[in-house]
Amino acid sequence: MAEIINLRAARKAKQRDAAASQASANRSLHGETKGEKLRRRQDADRLNRIVDGAKREDD
Repeated sequence: MAEIINLRAARKAKQRDAAASQASANRSLHGETKGEKLRRRQDADRLNRIVDGAKREDD
């Protein structure tokens, strides 16, 4: 005999699974850890200091 399932609960479970997989994909595409953000900012600041220090002054 077949197992009886609640269609509403099954539909909601399917939606939750789809949302979780979409969230996981978004995290991998757009997510950046705190350390990665800090490292990117530090690299940009260091590059700006190097460029500003190498500029020639024209009076």
